[in-house]
Amino acid sequence: MTRIQLVISDVDGTLVTTDKRLTDRARDAVARLEASGVGFTLTSSRPPVGMRMYSDPLGITLPLGPFNGSSIVTPTLDVLEQHLIPDSAVTTSIELFERSGIDIWLFTNDNWYIRRDDGKYVAHEERTIRFSPTMEADLTSFAGKACKIVGVSADFELLKRCEPELQAALGDRALAVRSQDYYLDVTPPGRSKGTFVAAMAERLGIPTAAIATLGDMQNDLPMFGVSGLSIAMGNAADEIKQQAAHVTGRNDDDGFAAAIDFILERNARLGG
Repeated sequence: MTRIQLVISDVDGTLVTTDKRLTDRARDAVARLEASGVGFTLTSSRPPVGMRMYSDPLGITLPLGPFNGSSIVTPTLDVLEQHLIPDSAVTTSIELFERSGIDIWLFTNDNWYIRRDDGKYVAHEERTIRFSPTMEADLTSFAGKACKIVGVSADFELLKRCEPELQAALGDRALAVRSQDYYLDVTPPGRSKGTFVAAMAERLGIPTAAIATLGDMQNDLPMFGVSGLSIAMGNAADEIKQQAAHVTGRNDDDGFAAAIDFILERNARLGG
């Protein structure tokens, strides 16, 4: 086993509770991690602006991976690396979501666009990222600027069925993966939370085997696949847990802090 030198965590369903709180135990866990010489950062399907509310109080100094790791930004949200969804993939995604009766959101690096404000998830997202959307009837006008497109529905099974259909339609032009039961994200091709892990390893000059990753959803699986230690939350679906090396407690039961304890104890056994 390799001593862990960096921990990369998902945000929603992992770092924070269901009501989006950063608990005292979670704060303390990150502080103990840093005190032991282990780095810490976040990757999320959130836009950059939706990550700073947690990166600031945690004192994160390393780059962050918003938009499912397809962008890399500094803790002050300066863009270090950014990839966009190809125009044709934007059109394909919007058309398929429209045919399926799924609401559509589009995120650029600095804005969030919606076509209507009559679903409960708009208000939910606004509270989550603490940022208000802009109404725009024609989302295809933002082709060339799209960092993420989201299909939104309270019909979880519909989104689950739509995920492979959309990915097949997109081919290698973009990645379609659910970040929540109610969100199906479309992000730039060849980029994922897994490529963010690899990018951080390169930036820090450490092997990916020295990185631990924490998550709870399908979009976390790419980072599980490349990191040395993968930890699934207790609230994750069984299919996610089965692909992790370790399973911690639920996010509402301080499972994040318990996972950090596990990492520190593991490092101690290895002499770190």
